[in-house]
Amino acid sequence: MRRRKSVRPVRKVEPEFRINRHIKVPKIRLVGDNLDEIGEMAGREVQPDIYTTHQALKWAEQIGLDLVEISPTADPPVCKIIDYNKFLYNRKKKQKEIKAKTAKTVIKEIRFGPNTDDHDFEFKLRHATKFLEEGAKVKAYVQFRGRSIVFKERGELLLLRFIQELSEVGSAENLPKLEGRRMIVMIGPNKKPKK
Repeated sequence: MRRRKSVRPVRKVEPEFRINRHIKVPKIRLVGDNLDEIGEMAGREVQPDIYTTHQALKWAEQIGLDLVEISPTADPPVCKIIDYNKFLYNRKKKQKEIKAKTAKTVIKEIRFGPNTDDHDFEFKLRHATKFLEEGAKVKAYVQFRGRSIVFKERGELLLLRFIQELSEVGSAENLPKLEGRRMIVMIGPNKKPKK
């Protein structure tokens, strides 16, 4: 016997902007860079102003472009006569650029033991300095294993010394605090990263 395929209803995707005949308001505010071109086609001067939707649609059809509602919440709604697909493409491109420019916070971790010797401390200090100069945050923590939890004071002193040594390139966001078997401190960079 054959199985019946389940048919899912197709959802209509509403366009992000209303265009052409989907704009139902009687009057709109027309804006844009190409109003001179529209004026030439219309045989009159067209300024950024309020026009009937019917008139703006007529001009858009004459030029072969779309009437796009840019700001539907304005009174009256703001529209432009442009190529809708090109408009969507440029908008998507701008959003991508904005997303790329937003700074991503990088957090580097540095682990100590409660009995870390001076050589290891200096080695980890150099790494932390480099990370902070590059603009990353440093999460430094002392890991307590087994009975070493009794040396909480050593861990705290170690982290306080670490914060003090890094004071030129970074500053602590808070004091060292114990979370479970780890004593943690976050250190952020003081200045902007080098390029």
